[in-house]
Amino acid sequence: MMNKGCVFALTNRSEAIQNKAIETLAAGIATWSSTGATAFTPWYRAYLAKAHAELGQFDEAWRNVHQAITAIENSNETWWEADVNRIAGEIARKSEADVKAEKYFERALTVARAQQAKSWELRAAMSLARLWRDQGKVQQARELLAPVYGWFTEGFDTRDLKEAKALLEELTA
Repeated sequence: MMNKGCVFALTNRSEAIQNKAIETLAAGIATWSSTGATAFTPWYRAYLAKAHAELGQFDEAWRNVHQAITAIENSNETWWEADVNRIAGEIARKSEADVKAEKYFERALTVARAQQAKSWELRAAMSLARLWRDQGKVQQARELLAPVYGWFTEGFDTRDLKEAKALLEELTA
């Protein structure tokens, strides 16, 4: 149920689909939590936050981000920590809080690097590079993203690497 909600949150930005994502994820998290289970909670809460943010429901988005971060701290389940922080940064960007976004993206990069999680590092680098590009820091954005992208030797047909390549091409144009 929760995975289905994540798919809704990721695949379509229409209001109806985002409402379905919220409904499905909230119900799934409630059911999951009622059993005493805590595994994966940070990840599901982050995607619930993402769905709320897509609809401009920033209070609910931030509530879920904070619950995801609290779940990470309480359970020491850190494997999603980088992406939770990246998603929080994306929510901050949507709510026009660029300083806050930059801090979340930098935290996501720090965590991903410490964990040697190259996919999470790539996502965080792309998010921060987009922010810097929009702030006119194009060279800084390119210098951040190029070495992370350059680390990869396969998987160039994946969405993340296609987006990273397109962003790099834009930054060098």
